[in-house]
Amino acid sequence: MSTKEARRLELLLEGGRLLSSKLEPAELLRTVIQLAARVVDAETASLLLLDSETNELYFDVALGLGEEAAKVRLKPGQGIAGTVARELKPEIINDARRDPRWSPAMDERSGFVTRSILAVPILLKGRLLGVVEAINKRGGPFDRGDLSAFEAFASQAGVALENARLFAGLRDEKLRLAAVFSQMHDGAVLTDAGGRVVLANESARKLLGSGLADMAEAFKGMIVAPPTAELLSEGGDFTATRREPTLLVVAGRATKTPLPGGEGRLFVFRDETEVRRQEALKRSFLSLISHKLKTPLSVVIGFSDILLSGMDPEKAAPAALKAARSINEQGVKVGELVDKLIRYTTLETPDAAARRSEVKLDEAVAEALKALAEKIRAKRAKVDYRPTELTLDADRGMLVEVLKNLIENSLKFDPNPDCVVVVRAASDDDWAVISVTDSGPGLPPEHQETVFSRFHQIEKDFTGQQEGMGLGLPFVRKVAELHGGKAVLHSTLGQGTTVTVTWPRKKSE
Repeated sequence: MSTKEARRLELLLEGGRLLSSKLEPAELLRTVIQLAARVVDAETASLLLLDSETNELYFDVALGLGEEAAKVRLKPGQGIAGTVARELKPEIINDARRDPRWSPAMDERSGFVTRSILAVPILLKGRLLGVVEAINKRGGPFDRGDLSAFEAFASQAGVALENARLFAGLRDEKLRLAAVFSQMHDGAVLTDAGGRVVLANESARKLLGSGLADMAEAFKGMIVAPPTAELLSEGGDFTATRREPTLLVVAGRATKTPLPGGEGRLFVFRDETEVRRQEALKRSFLSLISHKLKTPLSVVIGFSDILLSGMDPEKAAPAALKAARSINEQGVKVGELVDKLIRYTTLETPDAAARRSEVKLDEAVAEALKALAEKIRAKRAKVDYRPTELTLDADRGMLVEVLKNLIENSLKFDPNPDCVVVVRAASDDDWAVISVTDSGPGLPPEHQETVFSRFHQIEKDFTGQQEGMGLGLPFVRKVAELHGGKAVLHSTLGQGTTVTVTWPRKKSE
């Protein structure tokens, strides 16, 4: 190996080390220019990058060539660099001024005299990144040895440019993500798959501690449902509760998200402490009021029953008879509402549980219809139910109340005389699907989910509703979820409404 070849090899090795150490795009581009001239012993060098959107070559502003150079744009085939970019082949031009593709404009602006050019495409896996040029070989013309060395250098530069581009993209993405995180009012934590914190915003650190480094450690001493390990594995909604030294409840959702080199977890959550405290106060208040109303209501209903039993309709004063009946009827209605309120507030308590056993659906439906017999008769309605012999895994009392609420709702919201409520059930080995359908006015799309919110009612002028507290469907959903099932509503304006409840059933032995 000649001394010249050894020197070239040494320069290429040094260049490879330098290029691989640069990740900042601006610094890398300047290094490429410096090394390009040294590798082939040229006076200077130039670098044009490919704009992938316009498919044009341009001088990057980081090279400091001035505004005029930054404005230059070469299309494929235009000029020497454009030809190299189009053909993806290198060019050796030892008399640039005689080449018709060469333009003297740059020399005229800069005062530099271009004599010879060695231009090589920068390729990465066959994809063009740009063109690098060595200008004015010292001590003679460019030769084939210069070309081989310059092509090897261009290959190194391509890898380095792509690495710098990826690094810049990741850095920019991280900055954007950090900006979004910092502006969020909710706590946000990005972790790797094992729960180690990659990024966390200020809101998260205020809730879980400034030294937030690992989600399992952050939730230590808190009751997390579902457990942290399950959140890291599966994701989903969660709550984390700390009782001491003061109550703290955070609630949110964990989702899987891609990270460079793997998969991460994004936890987004907020402080629900005050909301939960207010909910508990509301439940306590409603429960207290409901129970306080039970005694006077029992007195009103009981004594009005006694009054009515002692009044002869033929002899009693019409006004007195009407008053006694009205007191009794309204007392019964308020009593039913209070009973519903008590059942619902009991269901909302944290320790609410279902006493589950094998319950025959046919018997539960029969019990619900018996309780509603007077209302069905008063409405001259018909309940169409086909016996199924299904056995469910249920709290019998809760199941009966669910059926009563669904059938009563259908009767209440269907203004048609002699209306028909259709109750159907189907199943597989594990689940039963119970549906209750009416032929009423239906619900607008915007109300088909909100009706499951407690105390929510549709306007009377739309549905013709007479009484209620908006607790029927919320109760149905709560009970279904307590049993591991769900409740959904489908409705079409002018065609009626169907509420479907999914319920677990015992597998046959």
